[in-house]
Amino acid sequence: MPRKINNFFVIPCALLMLVVACDSKQVYDAYQSVPEKWHKDSLITFKLTAPDTTNAYNLYINLRNTNGYQYSNLFLIAELQYPNGKTIKDTLEYKMAAPNGELLGEGFTDIKENKLWYKGYDAPFIFEESGDYTITIQQAMRKNGDAKGILELEGITDIGFRVEHK
Repeated sequence: MPRKINNFFVIPCALLMLVVACDSKQVYDAYQSVPEKWHKDSLITFKLTAPDTTNAYNLYINLRNTNGYQYSNLFLIAELQYPNGKTIKDTLEYKMAAPNGELLGEGFTDIKENKLWYKGYDAPFIFEESGDYTITIQQAMRKNGDAKGILELEGITDIGFRVEHK
């Protein structure tokens, strides 16, 4: 006896595949899960091969966070290592909550997704060298007046890195 396909399952899956397939700007997109707490010494690392050395790209750090994230901003240290060993290190600050305390980002549940600019917003980013690039991301949160920083940051579930065509 043949099984009847449930349209309530097939239609959402087809729409999801259509949305993913239509992401024509995507060049690289990867995520890594963070344990229950993101330790200040824990490095999230992504390796990618330069798509080319002539076109401009936008680079993003993507974050997924829960309602357990209790701060209005986020400080990150991002390091971009070129194939020849040259390294660029940036301290970045992102707004994570509105003035009323509501977390920013996309999402209908208690998990919010934030697409945060890294490179390409103020000047075109071009992969100057062919070869493999390494991006390392580390949390650098501090409480006001505390120089030591937050040892274990709660509420961040995933860190991602994305490269898009300009």
